[in-house]
Amino acid sequence: MRLWDKQKIEEAVLISGSINGDRKMQEQLYKAFAPNMFTICLRYANSHQEAEDMLQEGFIKAFNNLSKFRNEGSFEGWMKRIFVNAAIELFRKNHLSRMMVEVDDVKYNLLQQDDFHHLSAADLLKMVQSLAPGYKTVFNLYAIEGFSHQEIADMLSINVGTSKSQLARARYLLQKMVLNSQKVQRYAAVF
Repeated sequence: MRLWDKQKIEEAVLISGSINGDRKMQEQLYKAFAPNMFTICLRYANSHQEAEDMLQEGFIKAFNNLSKFRNEGSFEGWMKRIFVNAAIELFRKNHLSRMMVEVDDVKYNLLQQDDFHHLSAADLLKMVQSLAPGYKTVFNLYAIEGFSHQEIADMLSINVGTSKSQLARARYLLQKMVLNSQKVQRYAAVF
């Protein structure tokens, strides 16, 4: 039996047991997926506490909807979608009231790929987390999750132009942060 087949069988057993209310199976399912789902929550949250709240809300929704999983595609992909939607709901609830402002389609000179070599994944995550909620949400949905601007506009109840401008501004701000971190690193190397 291949490892992938064994993993799918174990996953199916956990899902079935969780649907039937088996607390041990629910706990194992949680432990298996919480680290990856928490990473998603951290990308959208403004704080560690908000990410924890998002994680809890996401798992409540996942457990309440487990019977709707149809084994079409990966279970982790299905879970990921639930957590991204939970993040979007939280964004709408907490931040959409402070309407996003659409700016002209500004073309920014983006950094080259090798400009990021000195940064760790944790550094990049911190930079993304420091963005304003609108910029961060659109950046994550487009650059990380792979949604189109039309899909983002539909999810956030904004227009496509706003999605594009939020992404452009997020990229510009991230570029400035990366350049500033390079300057700090060069300065530190001198001393």
